[in-house]
Amino acid sequence: MAQRYQTRHAKKSNASKIVVIILVIVLALAALGAGGMFVYLKFFAQPSIDPPSDNPPTEAVQTIAETVAETAAPQAPAPTTAPADSKVQEILAGMSEREKICQLFITTPEALTGIDVATAAGEQTRASLESYPVGGIIYFEDNLESADQTREMIRNSQSYSKIPLFIGVDEEGGDVARVAGKLGTTKLNNMYTYRDRGEQTAYDNAKTIATDISGFGFNLDFAPVADVWTNPQNTVIGERAYSGDYAQASSLVGSAVKGFQENGVSATLKHFPGHGDTAEDSHEGLATLNKTLEELRAGELQPFKAGIDAGADMVMVGHLMVPSIDPDKPATLSKKVVRTLLRGELGYNGVVISDSMSMGAITKNYSYDEIVQGVFDADIDMILCPDDLDKYLAAFENARANGKISTRKIDQKVARILTLKLERGLLQ
Repeated sequence: MAQRYQTRHAKKSNASKIVVIILVIVLALAALGAGGMFVYLKFFAQPSIDPPSDNPPTEAVQTIAETVAETAAPQAPAPTTAPADSKVQEILAGMSEREKICQLFITTPEALTGIDVATAAGEQTRASLESYPVGGIIYFEDNLESADQTREMIRNSQSYSKIPLFIGVDEEGGDVARVAGKLGTTKLNNMYTYRDRGEQTAYDNAKTIATDISGFGFNLDFAPVADVWTNPQNTVIGERAYSGDYAQASSLVGSAVKGFQENGVSATLKHFPGHGDTAEDSHEGLATLNKTLEELRAGELQPFKAGIDAGADMVMVGHLMVPSIDPDKPATLSKKVVRTLLRGELGYNGVVISDSMSMGAITKNYSYDEIVQGVFDADIDMILCPDDLDKYLAAFENARANGKISTRKIDQKVARILTLKLERGLLQ
């Protein structure tokens, strides 16, 4: 009996020792885990606006609750390479460097061909697209004469392009309506006049515009205006805005993005980080947004965040000085505004495009070399309306020769553009 008791006691003692050892290990791991979690959460605190490394974050900064939830949840295996990504990489691998760089431009047909006013796309357009295989073409009122002429011009341009083109237009409704003004499509008022009619009206107006313009071959609209009209002296935005109230503008802009994109046209949020409280006209010179970062977060950024959450295909950056974020450079050339604020804090990883580079805000203040370098440093993907393609291409060549722009950065931008074209059914 005594021997049996001693054997049982010995087994219990050994078991107890094992339990104690396990508890010590568990407590040690828990302590390390808590410390690790503290460091992890501290890292993801609200960021200041300082330029990040060459690899900007691709997701929005997470809240503490989201971080804890993700840590506690079982982790799914990493996804394999998506077929879409494989297609993009295949196209990218077959492109020359000139083709890649040209893909970064959306240009007017006049800048592309040298014609004074382009109303047709023929042999000159074909030859120009072979020499300058741009990413897209933007048309204005002077290019549009009739419904049939517009369809043929766009159809021909697409047929001449090795990689399908973004075919863009400024069609906001109201005062800025290139197509409605010339081709007799649905005429709408300025969006501000609909501000109290709710999200459904914002969606329906965008759906109407998208349905009208896609019938001619347009696949990209530089709308909706995500600026909020809070400065009565602001005449460049004014009633183009959806509202003078940040919360109301946010709900309407988000609905408008869906109205455009669910009806065949990519939407572009403009003019980041907000042009509605400026007094100057950026067509003539640099406009200044005198808001603190906290004021921007509570106001101007809200409609852009709503549009991003709604899935906006593009964001246009305005030629705006924002001294509280970057006292030295306009938003279109600023790492702090684009890479850190738009891509980092707001988590936008889609196509970012500049406002028109033919505007006085840029042409009066910066050289082609400065613009090209600034756009790349800021992580903008596309340059809109370059006034001289040859000078821009020469600036790219200079930057490449001097090692200031890497192949990796060029490929990253072109991949975003090709991905959007693939998602929108332009690439087969």
